Amino acid sequence: MFDIKNFTDNDDVRVLDEQGAFKVIEYKRDLSVTPDFAIRAFFCNEMNVRKRQLVCDLNKTDVTTQAGAMQWMLGDVNATTGIKGVGDFLGKAFRGKVTGESAVKPEYTGRGILVLEPTYKHIILLNAEEWNGSVVLDDGLFLACDSSLEHKAVMRSNISSAVAGGEGLFNLSLNGYGLFAIESRCPKEELIEIELKNDVLKVDGNFAIAWSNSLNFSVERSGKSLIGSAASGEGLVNVYRGTGKILLAPVDKMHNVRM
Repeated sequence: MFDIKNFTDNDDVRVLDEQGAFKVIEYKRDLSVTPDFAIRAFFCNEMNVRKRQLVCDLNKTDVTTQAGAMQWMLGDVNATTGIKGVGDFLGKAFRGKVTGESAVKPEYTGRGILVLEPTYKHIILLNAEEWNGSVVLDDGLFLACDSSLEHKAVMRSNISSAVAGGEGLFNLSLNGYGLFAIESRCPKEELIEIELKNDVLKVDGNFAIAWSNSLNFSVERSGKSLIGSAASGEGLVNVYRGTGKILLAPVDKMHNVRM
């Protein structure tokens, strides 16, 4: 048995979201500062730049995390690689190589609490069931998930998109029914949700952070011809076709906006 004091019950900590085994906490103020950094800490607080952490209750489910994300764990908790054999290792190594994610994501089992490292990014909890059991994530966003979710590498519909769009050819997809957490540069309140019903969405830039695996994703010219694309000033766009859902951020993953 264990007792935790002055953590989530601290008056400087608030719970932003709680679903299933996951709890997102935020520190209202950064009290661990020196005089040299006090001014920066003050303005960070004013602009909603705050430390956030993901707390996982392993009594409710086993949890898989991004490699190196663990800060501390309490109780009868075991960390495993989740590798079930040579074939499974090779498959995960390939998926990690092509998606840019860690090849082996640790799985935490047992009974206790797992706390991930603090981040200044926004931690967003999502449910794979709301994506019909299969969701694709933009590179580098995955933080943690129910271990029941299966990880796969999905390829874009046209090979030229990897070269033309400056992005990888593969993305990480989560499959099954369970919760997962992502790290985003913008809060959930600013995300735009678009439902496509046998329609098409074209995005000039890397603004989509998640989309249904049922959608056909490619990179294409914005116009019907090279001259038309050049004249429009847009060039290449990310295209999502079919029926499904997309989450769009108001800024891309480099936090760029037009000035």
